[in-house]
This record gives sequence, structure tokens and C-alpha cells, in this order.
Amino acid sequence: VALRAEHKEGKKWMGINVFDRKVDDMYKLDVVEPVLVKKQVIKSAVEAAAMILKIDDVIAASKIEEKGKEKEGKEESFGEEE
Repeated sequence: VALRAEHKEGKKWMGINVFDRKVDDMYKLDVVEPVLVKKQVIKSAVEAAAMILKIDDVIAASKIEEKGKEKEGKEESFGEEE
């Protein structure tokens, strides 16, 4: 709540000082996080999520193929028994 109030007043450098457990001026404390770092973090997170989803799709597709092969094998065995 205090941090939001500081930001509304236009104090864009205010952040949470975890050592003193209070809202403080991060610029004065030399805590500066470049935008490029934030962009890279977000990009990496999106790439990781996309990779997990692709792997999940591959696993799901392989399970469907296995079930299809099992059904084909059963149908052939019924034909041979007659």
C-alpha cells in the first residue's frame, strides 16, 4: 500500500528495501534493474513455457499412436483366429 502511494506521487524509484523492511529510494541505494534485463527474463520465460507445451504435445501424440497400434494389432489377431 505504501509503495503504491509513493508511485502515485510520482516517485518512480521507490521500491521495497528488503534489508530494512520498508519503502525506500532504490536509485539512492544503487538498485537499478535495466529494462533489457527484464525483457530478456520475460523472453526466456516465454521460450521455456513454449518448449514445455511442445514436449507435452509430443508426449500426448505418442500415446495416441501407441493406442492406435494396439487397436490395429487386436484387429489383425481377430482376423487370423477366424
